[in-house]
Amino acid sequence: MLKIVFKSALFRQYLFVAALTRKIIVKRIYFIALLSMSVTSASAFQANENGLSLTTPANNNNSFVILQYHHVSTETPRSTSVTPSELEQHLAYLSEFHNVVSLQTALDAIKSGAALPQKAVVITFDDGYKNILENGHSLIRKHGFDYTIFINPAQIGVLDSQLDWDDVKQMSKEGVTFANHTLDHLHLLDKQANESKSSWLKRIEKNIDMAENEIQEQLGYSKKWLVYPFGEFDTKVKDLLKRKGYLGFGQHSGAVGQLSDQQSLPRFPAAGNYANLETLKTKLNSLAMPVLAKRPHRYVMEIDEVLGELQIDIRQDDIQLSRIACYFRGESLPIEETDSGFSVDIKTPFKPGRTRINCTAPSNKQSDRFYWYSIPFFTAKEDGTYLD
Repeated sequence: MLKIVFKSALFRQYLFVAALTRKIIVKRIYFIALLSMSVTSASAFQANENGLSLTTPANNNNSFVILQYHHVSTETPRSTSVTPSELEQHLAYLSEFHNVVSLQTALDAIKSGAALPQKAVVITFDDGYKNILENGHSLIRKHGFDYTIFINPAQIGVLDSQLDWDDVKQMSKEGVTFANHTLDHLHLLDKQANESKSSWLKRIEKNIDMAENEIQEQLGYSKKWLVYPFGEFDTKVKDLLKRKGYLGFGQHSGAVGQLSDQQSLPRFPAAGNYANLETLKTKLNSLAMPVLAKRPHRYVMEIDEVLGELQIDIRQDDIQLSRIACYFRGESLPIEETDSGFSVDIKTPFKPGRTRINCTAPSNKQSDRFYWYSIPFFTAKEDGTYLD
């Protein structure tokens, strides 16, 4: 009996010591993890504000640029067109000075933290125009580049200006990935008469899903990449995409990095006034500004509304904060440095249409490169609809 009691006491003592040891080890691991996070990366909460859960510490230099095209033609609206000769000029420059990768490759690297080639660039087109095939596809493939076209499935093979499904299927075998641009290029922010917010969200969700399902049925894959028609979205639309597992792409400027908002990824327009290679070079060379948070978090503004102060928190280890510059409607904005980044004060009233704030700052380590960040804003007309 004494031996049993003695052994039981020893066993209870062993359990106590083991439990105490576990607590000490757990606390040490937790402390080390917190210390590591504070030194090498943004906090998990900050990263999650941009919809991104990092598997590795954010790498400021692991950026890529997405180019956005529409038409390849001399006969289509200049604002959304690049001529074949301009496109060839772009491609030749990219071939010599940059590394063109597929959108899938770039997104996989950002998600995993794997290294991208220096000065990585992704090529995308919107709307599925037939002139992409007629005037652009052979030029792009001549350089061996893969690229992505975002299409409206309800218009494929229906409008004379659009690719048909035979074109799409053939191109998909030749280095082209097709993804979602909604079913019929609707304004996602437009609400129908007397439509509730929940009914509006259900309607646009159905539209996006129908487009994705048609791509899946025709091509056998579903990327769940959505380009917003007209670049328009708000926080509700972003939340919808996040819930459904989509990545969202806009028409605002900037490079993409590990801290980029997954539901509002930027792209540089490269057509019309933006087709000039000399000005495009600076954009191709840009880095993703490591933004942790912005306040207020909004995109839709009312007519004549004034936004006021906009605060932006950033990682500052490689940014020359004293040389940051921000522009709104072509005018330079006064910058105020803060402990967590910087703020700007926007006093100009908003008018119907689309506009954006662009901010750039030089890199400390790469003197010839700039960090770039853009925030788009959308204002409806008096009747509540949005401009094309």
